[in-house]
Amino acid sequence: MMLKMLPFKLLLVAVVLCFFEGDAKFGESGARRRRCLNGTPPRRLKKRDRRVLSPEAPAGGEAMCRGLYPRLSCCSRTDAQGLLHAEAKILSVTNNTECAKLLEEIKCAHCSPHAQNLFHSPEKGETPERELSLPYLCKDYCKEFYYTCRGHIPGFLQTTADEFCFYYARKDGGVCFPDFPRKQVRGPASNSLDHMEEYDKEEEISRKHKHNCFCIQEVVSGLRQPVGAVHCGDGSHRLFILEKEGYVKIFSPEGDILKEPFLDIHKLVQSGIKGGDERGLLSLAFHPNYKKNGKLYVSYTTNQERWAIGPHDHILRVVEYTVSRKNPHQVDMRTARVFLEVAELHRKHLGGQLLFGPDGFLYIFLGDGMITLDDMEEMDGLSDFTGSVLRLDVNTDLCNVPYSIPRSNPHFNSTNQPPEIFAHGLHNPGRCAVDRHPTDVNINLTILCSDSNGKNRSSARILQIIKGKDYESEPSLLEFKPFSSGSLVGGFVYRGCQSERLYGSYVFGDRNGNFLTLQQSPATKQWQEKPLCLGNTGSCRGFFSGPVLGFGEDELGEIYILSSSKSMTQPHSGKLYKIIDPKRPLVPEECKRTAQSAQILTSECSRHCRNGHCTPTGKCCCNQGWEGEFCRTAKCDPACRHGGVCVRPNKCLCKKGYLGPQCEQVDRNIRRVTRAGILDQILDMTSYLLDLTSYIV
Repeated sequence: MMLKMLPFKLLLVAVVLCFFEGDAKFGESGARRRRCLNGTPPRRLKKRDRRVLSPEAPAGGEAMCRGLYPRLSCCSRTDAQGLLHAEAKILSVTNNTECAKLLEEIKCAHCSPHAQNLFHSPEKGETPERELSLPYLCKDYCKEFYYTCRGHIPGFLQTTADEFCFYYARKDGGVCFPDFPRKQVRGPASNSLDHMEEYDKEEEISRKHKHNCFCIQEVVSGLRQPVGAVHCGDGSHRLFILEKEGYVKIFSPEGDILKEPFLDIHKLVQSGIKGGDERGLLSLAFHPNYKKNGKLYVSYTTNQERWAIGPHDHILRVVEYTVSRKNPHQVDMRTARVFLEVAELHRKHLGGQLLFGPDGFLYIFLGDGMITLDDMEEMDGLSDFTGSVLRLDVNTDLCNVPYSIPRSNPHFNSTNQPPEIFAHGLHNPGRCAVDRHPTDVNINLTILCSDSNGKNRSSARILQIIKGKDYESEPSLLEFKPFSSGSLVGGFVYRGCQSERLYGSYVFGDRNGNFLTLQQSPATKQWQEKPLCLGNTGSCRGFFSGPVLGFGEDELGEIYILSSSKSMTQPHSGKLYKIIDPKRPLVPEECKRTAQSAQILTSECSRHCRNGHCTPTGKCCCNQGWEGEFCRTAKCDPACRHGGVCVRPNKCLCKKGYLGPQCEQVDRNIRRVTRAGILDQILDMTSYLLDLTSYIV
């Protein structure tokens, strides 16, 4: 009898399994499959259990959760018990009635038939680093929750609504909480059911284009607010990572961060902590001939008021440094030469980007500093450079000025505009990049910049910087509304070897991790915009997290993304990611390059110039009080007398029997012998020469 019933039982089990599996999959994509937190299907409630409560009049507790999810629920699952036990203290501290209602709703998220997708990203495969174990909230619901419960839950006042929802709101179009029928409060984005149709369309598009995605590889972690990554072009393949507080660290080809920073100016840099405060270490650019002259240029903000007159908040400073003669991994701080100083009224729209073009000139990009009409009356002491692109020639032999003006500058002979200005009309240049291999033979220089639109602050634009243009009225290369509330972050033109698909594309994005590419059509010369897909599944193992702070480029032309958490409790949460093409080997054979060891400076000026500084062209400029070809001869004014030798500026080494600043006085304490023996004269001369040698050494 049992054997006869066995086929029937097996058929019954198969029907039950197909029922649950079909219920989970029917009308849904794989990413939105209904699953509880432990991965099992939700339980279908019986009719007698559906009469408990309705969502309109909940009584709290498990009964309320059954009312929110009357048909399919995970409430009875043992894995859901105590899910929010770590948040029990947080979710019960408020006495605010409206906030308490929202908290009661959020407590029911573990009962949702989509609980697994609400607490875990299907794309990332794991939960990102978040301070609270909340479900992914719908965008408007997240802001409603923030503004309602702000001041009633500890920690909410340490961040803004945008920053809070960056971590806890669903941004990928997936299932978000609440995923049950609910009265609309702040718009259609306050309920997951309202964008399910749009989500299904996005999923269909995602499936079609998934094979075209790129991957990201985490290469460095533990950084502190990284804002840029550049190379020096000396063949060493070192990557120099800028941290906002005033440090530059070296990432070696072996994959290590050197212990000692390459540059440490944190005592000079005035860095902003609050969101939107752009002050800090802004940019770093290496001289094209860095391998021989060791010159680098740094821009940062400081409150050292050396010269500024009139009202200002801080100074944007550009400084030239030289690498140490003894250690190629450290800057010689004594070689600092101030290039440029711009007084600023506000802490946003600063710019400060530095780069060298293929023409060898230094380009400096400055924002408008958010100067308004009311500020015009207070312009005394402020610079005429705001909102401009400056072009300077640093390859000068002049010792009294740090740069010269290129004759090809549009205002070289102008009396109305500063001759340094190459173009103007910028507002908030996020990051600019130069294409070293432009495809258009008629254009010998292609510089692309991200910027905000002065007429419509809610939109952003990509500019192609051309000599003499006024971008207040000049049409932009691309203008669009940002994908989110995050500001635009400019990137680089990819000229690497690892990815053939990305070659020639300008890669950029916004603060919230949305990425785009621009590529110029060879036929029409028009720039075409495409979204840059960063995959997180399949062959891609890593995933991106945190706001985008900047982009980087190494010596081989590969592009990096820099990000960091905004949480004050995680100061060393900065990371460096590398964009990888999964369709190609990580390092193709044709892309392999041997890294050279970093060398110390060997130029004649760097070896012999001791009491001055070397210009980028190799001329030794003497400090005050020194002269000669390599500044080895001291000057004394007036000159030393009675055979004295000038060993230091205005310091004479006197012969025995004389004293005074210029050896003009006779030492009365020494008895003069009119006819000294020859032996005494030899001893006196020997003593004098020994003293002179000790000073010189």
